Amino acid sequence: QVQLVESGGGSVQVGGSLKLSCTASGYINRRLCMGWFRQAPGKEREGVASIDSGGSTSYADSVKGRFTISQDNAKTTLYLQMNSLKPEDTAMYYCAAEPSWYCSRTYTYWGQGSQVTVSS
Repeated sequence: QVQLVESGGGSVQVGGSLKLSCTASGYINRRLCMGWFRQAPGKEREGVASIDSGGSTSYADSVKGRFTISQDNAKTTLYLQMNSLKPEDTAMYYCAAEPSWYCSRTYTYWGQGSQVTVSS
């Protein structure tokens, strides 16, 4: 079992920055893919970024060049640095984890979510 708790969300103006954190606890080992997802009202959940066991990262086209995913060496904290925020980035952001060497579309463990609101 892996428990995930997000923090760092809030309200920001267009062009601003926020940094989300996700603290992981429970069965944490090297074989862990972690990712960030978001869901806006009335829209489907979408993948934002992921980082696999080897540290390789992947981003949605909509956030490339603006968002950066990272984690600490112990894999207990996952981050999402969000810069140049746009109104369309407004959503509930979720941290997710899957015990796997590589990332796929399957994530077993999810956090409760952290709201990000970007206003113009």
